[in-house]
Amino acid sequence: MTPDATEQEQTGGKSRRRRGKDKKPRSFWREIPILIVVALLLSFLLQTFIARVYLIPSESMEPTLHGCPGCTGDRIVVEKISYRFGDPEPGDVVVFRGPESWSEGYSSTRSDNVVIRGLQEVGSLVGLVPPDENDLVKRVIATGGQTVECCDDQGRVLVDGKPLDEPYITMDFPFIPGVQTCDTAVKSGRCFGPVTVPEGHLWVMGDNRSNSADSRYHVSDEMQGTIPVDNVIGKATFIVLPPSRWGSIPSPDIQQQ
Repeated sequence: MTPDATEQEQTGGKSRRRRGKDKKPRSFWREIPILIVVALLLSFLLQTFIARVYLIPSESMEPTLHGCPGCTGDRIVVEKISYRFGDPEPGDVVVFRGPESWSEGYSSTRSDNVVIRGLQEVGSLVGLVPPDENDLVKRVIATGGQTVECCDDQGRVLVDGKPLDEPYITMDFPFIPGVQTCDTAVKSGRCFGPVTVPEGHLWVMGDNRSNSADSRYHVSDEMQGTIPVDNVIGKATFIVLPPSRWGSIPSPDIQQQ
């Protein structure tokens, strides 16, 4: 090897080392915007296709789900995958968009300020702000083609003539055999129906039967109080907040075989 070649090789090596030293690591502060965008995109995909957290605002699902105006209600995980492969079943607790007749009196939660409203809409896409719609939570009692009514001699809800097993109910209207039933002059507040649920629809009720504006309350509307399956957002599966309420949300098989 000639001296010139050796010198060139050494010079080239020094040059490469110099270029390596000149490469500065990317600033953390320059990466923050990228990380934020990725996090927001992942949040959007998660909220849209997988699951979303909802706040329980009322006591219509007590004691299963806790909520009341002005208090800290349960926050629940509503997963959206199950119903992509099948329809809701009796006993499931579902979150759904209220049909028009269920949304009377509902007012938008968005600001009148155009800029703030736009920020709220963006926040809603990534789960930081609740959606601007009347989302409700109830339990599925009957599905398309079934006939639901109340009550039998013991005050139980009937589906296709068979009484339901509903262990989650602790609050209901009085039903006193021989005194206040569906046949007495003053009927029990439990009484309704019979109603045959249209195909593609659900009959839903709150676990707090004496304080729930559910399918019974809307039975005079165009869908006889039922809701379209297409309005169902997902299945309520878990209580995540507050910590003292952590636990799964039961979906018992309520229809007797």
